[in-house]
Amino acid sequence: MDLAIKTALGSLGISLLVLATKMAAYVLTGSVALFSDAIETIINVAAAVAALLALWYSARPADANHPYGHGKAEYFSAVLEGGLVLATAVLIAEEAWRAWEHPRMPDLPLLGIGLNAAGGAINLVWSLVLRRIGRARRSPALLAGSRHVMTDVWTSVGVIAGVSLVPVTGWARLDPLVAALVAVNIVWTGYKVLRESVGGLMDEITDPEAVSNVRAIISRHAIGAIEAHDVRTRMAGRMIFVEFHLVVPARMTVEAAHEICDQVEQGIRTEYGEAVINIHVEPEGKAKHQGVLVLS
Repeated sequence: MDLAIKTALGSLGISLLVLATKMAAYVLTGSVALFSDAIETIINVAAAVAALLALWYSARPADANHPYGHGKAEYFSAVLEGGLVLATAVLIAEEAWRAWEHPRMPDLPLLGIGLNAAGGAINLVWSLVLRRIGRARRSPALLAGSRHVMTDVWTSVGVIAGVSLVPVTGWARLDPLVAALVAVNIVWTGYKVLRESVGGLMDEITDPEAVSNVRAIISRHAIGAIEAHDVRTRMAGRMIFVEFHLVVPARMTVEAAHEICDQVEQGIRTEYGEAVINIHVEPEGKAKHQGVLVLS
């Protein structure tokens, strides 16, 4: 089984475990702030299922209908997750408003805080794991999941701080106020997830460092050529697409030019793994003198 799919299965299991602890905290305390944290974790479960399906589908090989593969399916998962995050914020805001109008002191706050803190600690560890694997696999679905789970961690920190102060201050409305602040933070996170995911679907350059890296790889491996220009790259999940014009001496044979192309392609695939590379070879008269200079 692919590592990304195993990780998505792990996310589902972790989300269910954390949901159980946070729902228990809410049931014991009746705190609307703890309820808001539990609601966000319910969305984590739904997002984990969506990510699992997207990763399974994106791993399918290219076919006649999808000659460039199915990698962009991960972006749809990330878009869905961003939408779910925003929906969570609306639910929490509604609950916070009702609690503001009818405030009550939470029961057994220490026990609820302890359970919520345990769920937050689990999420913190798992978010770091997701981020490491997501970066290594260049997976939009796993990276979106990591950001969402980390938002849940910060939510838990804020909720714990707020609920802890309720019995100290005796101000019952502090509980829904904390929940409202959680909703605002979730809106910001949802916006960022949606923004990056839509950018991926639109082939927006989301990683300038990767573009510079590809240009450096071309410069190192295109020995014998003169320059490369009109270099373009895009990402679709784990797949990188690269295309450029390679200028070679006019008298160079087709075989020699092909060998240079092979060297460049091997360098890109060594660095990025799955890649679709298109190189248009041109004679030196086509040089623009503004592209990638080849290291001699």
